Amino acid sequence: MSRTQESVEVAVPVAAAYEQWSRVSAFPRFMSGVEEVAPGPAGTVHWVARVDGVHRAFDTEITERIPGERIAWRTVGGADHSGVATFHALDEGRTRIMLQLDHTPHGVVDLIGDRLGFVAHQVHRCLQDFKQHVEEEARAA
Repeated sequence: MSRTQESVEVAVPVAAAYEQWSRVSAFPRFMSGVEEVAPGPAGTVHWVARVDGVHRAFDTEITERIPGERIAWRTVGGADHSGVATFHALDEGRTRIMLQLDHTPHGVVDLIGDRLGFVAHQVHRCLQDFKQHVEEEARAA
């Protein structure tokens, strides 16, 4: 099992950051490689992604949801990972989002990529893209 931790500060209130993170159908806008994310049956979320040229589809379930504070999930088939995003008010208009992702690399390519820091780089990039997305949404509102 490999663990990646990353954080980002966004110039929006906690409620706005949490609400945008909860809109799973918008994830392809800021998550590189994610092609589709859609709510599934019984509270699951279905993901379709292309990672390192490999097409992957899997389902996750939300294991914990505390509005405005925390969302945790884990896979229920396919890729083996889990994670948690927490939201921390820095002041009225700024939020720190902390993301922890635990995953098990499968195969030599995944293992090498993980050891070379590709997963950590991807998580960092996704959070930076989320920052841009959520701040643009707030300006447009």
